[in-house]
Amino acid sequence: MPTRASILRRLLARDGPVVMPFAYDAVSARIIQECGFEAVGASGGNIAASLLAVPDIGLTTMTEIVTQTKNISSACELPVIADADNGYGNHANVQRTIREFEQAGVAGLFFEDQRSPKRCGHYEGTDVVPAEEMEAKIRAAVEARVDPDLVIVARTDARQKYGLEEAIARGSRYASAGADVIFVEAPQSVDELRQLPTRIPVPLMVNMVEGGRTPVLPSDELGRMGFRIVIWPDTAMAAAAHAVRAALGELKRTGTTAQIMDRLSAFEEMRSLLRFAEYRALDQRFGARN
Repeated sequence: MPTRASILRRLLARDGPVVMPFAYDAVSARIIQECGFEAVGASGGNIAASLLAVPDIGLTTMTEIVTQTKNISSACELPVIADADNGYGNHANVQRTIREFEQAGVAGLFFEDQRSPKRCGHYEGTDVVPAEEMEAKIRAAVEARVDPDLVIVARTDARQKYGLEEAIARGSRYASAGADVIFVEAPQSVDELRQLPTRIPVPLMVNMVEGGRTPVLPSDELGRMGFRIVIWPDTAMAAAAHAVRAALGELKRTGTTAQIMDRLSAFEEMRSLLRFAEYRALDQRFGARN
């Protein structure tokens, strides 16, 4: 039986990009699957928001992220790419990080070359470690993985402070160190996006953050440019937060949800999403309830 990591590698080898929304919890992962996507990401920034209501500035621990990533992986059958921040330390920490995320059931993961404390690559004030330090982490990650199909994505955040040329140079170096996919964070124009696949000759991931530093383009256009993975990390949480605020605002104003029932998931729809029928059948098989 193929592993989720091997399935992800097959997706990367075919024509067309892997379009990957990111989940922040188990229910959002299940919805991503039911919408027909082939893979899902586990967003470190949105996990921080959902667990702690804090921004993506490195306040979560590896254990918190791994635990929620495991919940996301368990809630769906899709390949999951995890967000491992900056690996949570040096090469030794990275090896433990790889082992923990593999045990959580991921098909791949990415980590970046940011200095601690890391932050969202679209925030101000990011900085990076020397390239040699990141190369050592990548070699350590490759050595630590148990499943050779586990996809290791190396991300560089050098563009913001040091420019595109430094980011491209690091991307090439990280590929040579053993990364399967390169992720140049926060290119700042369509021209910069076009350059990346022509100058880094390995599979590339691109990040579509609504309102961020990178122009938001359709996934198929990015695929034609040469990107192999197109991630949409904030879409699910941003949509959920907007919808929750609107619904609760209506409830506060009117004291009822009668006027917004068409904007709420129906009771039976939620039972289906949570696979209630499976648990009902389990009860009937073991005689727990009639």
